[in-house]
Amino acid sequence: MGLKFGCSPRFCHWRFSGLKALSRTPVIVTLVVLLVSIVVLVAITLIQIRHPEILPPGLKYGIVLDAGSSRTTVYVYQWPAEKENNTGVVSQTFKCSVKGSGISSYGNNPQDAPKAFEDCMLKVKGQVPEHLHGSTRIYLGATAGMRLLRLQNETAANEVLASIQNYFKSQPFDFRGAQIISGQEEGVYGWISANYIMGNFLEKNLWHMWVHPHGVETTGALDLGGASTQISFVAEEKMGLNISDIVQVSLYGYTYTLYTHSFQCYGRNEAEKRFLAMLLQNSPTETNLTNPCYPRNYSTTFTVDHIFDSLCTEKQRPTSYDPSSLITFEGTGNPSLCREKVASIFDFKACHDQEGCSFDGTYQPKVQGPFVAFAGFYYTASALNLSGSFSLDSFNSSTWNFCSQDWSELPFLLPKFDEVYARSYCFSAHYIYHLLINGYKFTEETWPRIRFEKEVGNSSIGWSLGYMLSLTNQIPAGSPLIRLPIQPTVFVGILAFFTATALLCLAFLLYLCSMSRTKRRSERVFDHAVDSE
Repeated sequence: MGLKFGCSPRFCHWRFSGLKALSRTPVIVTLVVLLVSIVVLVAITLIQIRHPEILPPGLKYGIVLDAGSSRTTVYVYQWPAEKENNTGVVSQTFKCSVKGSGISSYGNNPQDAPKAFEDCMLKVKGQVPEHLHGSTRIYLGATAGMRLLRLQNETAANEVLASIQNYFKSQPFDFRGAQIISGQEEGVYGWISANYIMGNFLEKNLWHMWVHPHGVETTGALDLGGASTQISFVAEEKMGLNISDIVQVSLYGYTYTLYTHSFQCYGRNEAEKRFLAMLLQNSPTETNLTNPCYPRNYSTTFTVDHIFDSLCTEKQRPTSYDPSSLITFEGTGNPSLCREKVASIFDFKACHDQEGCSFDGTYQPKVQGPFVAFAGFYYTASALNLSGSFSLDSFNSSTWNFCSQDWSELPFLLPKFDEVYARSYCFSAHYIYHLLINGYKFTEETWPRIRFEKEVGNSSIGWSLGYMLSLTNQIPAGSPLIRLPIQPTVFVGILAFFTATALLCLAFLLYLCSMSRTKRRSERVFDHAVDSE
């Protein structure tokens, strides 16, 4: 007789119902975890994709060495790497004056030319972030002093440039060459510099965006160096036949048609040499000469070679002379005679009273609009205690007053006294008068539209800034940087965690589903067995 163990139908039904209730709890928990994982995955992905912060690609730097006839100056510039209409919004951040004279003075010992750069280059390295040294381009542009040396002795000029190039190969910067820029380029770059720092190309609007200023006229540029002088301006009248002096300049999406001309040998230093040569020509047998432009009671002695060693005085050079012989010049402080004598430096008759001609038969349209006069123009006006804009009468009266002073009084009149410059300011003032009035044809009415300036803000007015602006057209813009809301490593970690969680939840649900089917089959078998009893 066998024994039977079982349960009543009511009890068994209750037991299986309890098991079903218990099995629902992990399903609900797993579904909640799965849903949360999916929501988190979708949310962080949308945030990461739709809300990145676009960052500017930082700053770029450029270095320009202005190798003038009398000195070399190093400038450091910076601009946003993304640029504005293909031209960098450039600002000057550092300036260093190289000790000694210009590189053209090293014609006889070219290997010594770069040695003077050491102090300034050491300071420049501290101005540019070290990690950007290798990508920072450096340029050297030589002006009229080297143009004259190349004409006089091309081999010596090339050796000076080669010596400088070898020096910069050992520097950490991206050296792009030492070159002699033309007088026309010097004029154009000076015009670009002046208008840029005066805000004639760009200005910030209410939204701090760079825009082209509406209705702003450009400013003409007057540059007086040691060996050459340049005039550049936008002329609206119909241009003459000499198209070699017409240049088109493209900046910030606009094109300007520019008249520019450079007068070689009309820089302040070379012009004064030609003036001294003329005084010597008038008294060829004298060793003691008077100079109406030197102050009273001042005298100085030069070797003849000091006057005639330049290409600019070649035509005035005697057929035979002893370069080492000495000539003494004694100042008489005569402003009227100085003005009369200085006029002979220019060849005004070559224009034959034609309009549209400055001097030496050079074509020039009528000057118009405002002008800025910098470099030697500014320093001479400053010596006369003048700056900014002023009348022609003020300039003349200040010139007469300065030129009438005794030499002993000049140290008290000049803020910074240097014999070489102090003795020549009277000559420079009269030279500027003839250049601007009889040469460029400024008048008593248009003279006040000239501003004599050294710098605007923190930027020096000169050709080097315009050179850097022009070069940024050729320097590729940097790519913008993207800052994501969640750091990439953190984002990947979160993504991996919640993806794994979601997959585990799905696997667990599949397992529960499989278990549920097995249980349902067991229940059906059990119910069938109970019913058969």
